[in-house]
Amino acid sequence: MGLSSMSLSKGFVTIVASTLALILLCIIFAPSAVTAGSLMGSLPFAAVLGIVGLGQMLVVQQGGFDLSVPGSVSLAVVIATHMPNGQDAGLLPALIIAVGFALAAGVLNGIMVAYFRLNAIVATIGMNALLFSAVFAISGGVPRITTNLLAHIAGGQTLGIPHSVLFALAILALVSFGLKKTVAGRRFEAIGANPKAARAAGLSVKPYQAMAYVAAQILYCTAGILIAGITREPTAFQGNSLLLPSVAVVVLAGTSLLGGRGFPISVVIAAFFLNQLSQFALSIGVPYSAQTIVQALALVFGIGVYSIEWTTRFKKEQTSSTEEENHETV
Repeated sequence: MGLSSMSLSKGFVTIVASTLALILLCIIFAPSAVTAGSLMGSLPFAAVLGIVGLGQMLVVQQGGFDLSVPGSVSLAVVIATHMPNGQDAGLLPALIIAVGFALAAGVLNGIMVAYFRLNAIVATIGMNALLFSAVFAISGGVPRITTNLLAHIAGGQTLGIPHSVLFALAILALVSFGLKKTVAGRRFEAIGANPKAARAAGLSVKPYQAMAYVAAQILYCTAGILIAGITREPTAFQGNSLLLPSVAVVVLAGTSLLGGRGFPISVVIAAFFLNQLSQFALSIGVPYSAQTIVQALALVFGIGVYSIEWTTRFKKEQTSSTEEENHETV
């Protein structure tokens, strides 16, 4: 219990402290990155990244990686914009079809990884190629303007808060409750931490592993639909820019890449941090083309921070210092 609490505290405190430090840097060196207008413009995209990050987190908790994020998000965007053809009446059928594609992709990913024991990276890369085939088949690579209804639902505001942020908070609450407050959620985390021990305890491991990919695809689909409403004319490859950030926010949140417990709140905060880091970089003159490098550096930072056992290191240094003092006294 103590170790779990310490681990949660480390991830949460680290990302919160990093975010506060970043905001302070923005105030000092790039005030334009923290103005009300700038934040209102960037928060919807941070919310989308948070939703995608939650989906990636569920997969990472089971010891895998989902590289089908770009195809999943792009397909949802294309279906939500091309199938209605600008008509509000066609939006609901299009969203149902988008969710259907997401469920099919999630089930196939889950079966390949959990039941056929294919490598998660290989399986999801193949799925990503299939999803992009559907993107080309539906759109031909040509963007289309979103419907007014979707623009209002996803891109509107209530009491000054962007709807996409409200969606992200609702999904965060749902994922947090499911993981932390339900029996199925606790079993899900236990299986991710040690599948062999969970199997020995009589738990059905494969269904939980497969469901991680299904739930992730639903979250990617939701993110794609929100992007289709936030952006007036989204491209057919809108998901391409989300793969590396989706992994980065999971790592920055302190989720073990070997599987186990996940920290949904930390993932969403990490999404805001990474989005604000990009805004800061742009404000100080870093070109947009270098954003991938910025995200990669954030990923390296996260891996470095959580790879070092600071408590153990401090104890060793303290013990070494004590031994030296005792030696000098003798």
